[in-house]
Amino acid sequence: MSLNIIVLAKQVPDTRNVGKDAMKEDGTVNRAALPAIFNPEDLNALEQALRLKDENPGSTVTLLTMGPARAAEIIREGLFRGADGGYLLTDRAFAGADTLATSYALSMAIRKIKDYDIVICGRQAIDGDTAQVGPQVAEKLGIPQVTYAENIRCIGSGTIEVRRRLERGVETVQTALPALVTVNGSAPACRPRNARLLQKYKHARTASERKTAPAAYDYLADSRLYLTIAEWSAAGVEANTALCGLSGSPTKVKKIENVVFRAKESKALSAADADIDELMKELILNHTIG
Repeated sequence: MSLNIIVLAKQVPDTRNVGKDAMKEDGTVNRAALPAIFNPEDLNALEQALRLKDENPGSTVTLLTMGPARAAEIIREGLFRGADGGYLLTDRAFAGADTLATSYALSMAIRKIKDYDIVICGRQAIDGDTAQVGPQVAEKLGIPQVTYAENIRCIGSGTIEVRRRLERGVETVQTALPALVTVNGSAPACRPRNARLLQKYKHARTASERKTAPAAYDYLADSRLYLTIAEWSAAGVEANTALCGLSGSPTKVKKIENVVFRAKESKALSAADADIDELMKELILNHTIG
């Protein structure tokens, strides 16, 4: 059975490098101040999609992401690993969206894509940690949802089996398609870039990126249609702008506080056995270890 798979992916700020300028005064993330990366659990989701593609000949994997123009990098990363195409939702109307507005925009884009069997996404994004977008998209589409997945496999015409990692064990469930599945970080890591695919798609661009690309790129893009990444606005997916971005986001940030950890005291130790033994005893006594 061939499957049409949509992977929801997000470009997120690298939270390992959060500084004092990470948030704006209005409570939204200052994405320009932080390096951007592929959301880790969305990479796990991409791997599940690619495994389904490998196991079911004729299947396709399409990435869908929402963000500024630079978020097209997420699409390219997916293409380098084996995805077949992607769509970038980008519009000023989407800016500042919370989970409700984000899920609305994504659901409208999925409705425009139309022909899909399964939607897969990471459990949550590291810049929000809400785990709400996937389930909200499923609710808006009116399709079944399975969360906390570690493995997905097709077991028959129109049915998948999902192994879920829960707090106290593992659960295996089945559901009919179309369905949405969210994937845990404990699922297998995503495969690396493929050198052949990297060479094939390294010049893939959206319409916005193409405007600033060298003139020689026009001929390349026109002669190789697979190098064009689809770019949709709010109007392009027939979204109600009142339900997008800040205007469609009931979540409001009440207060932002910068917390800086500082060492109160320090101790210098040598590599001598006596110093190491003393340190180990101290850590055990104060229950830092043991």
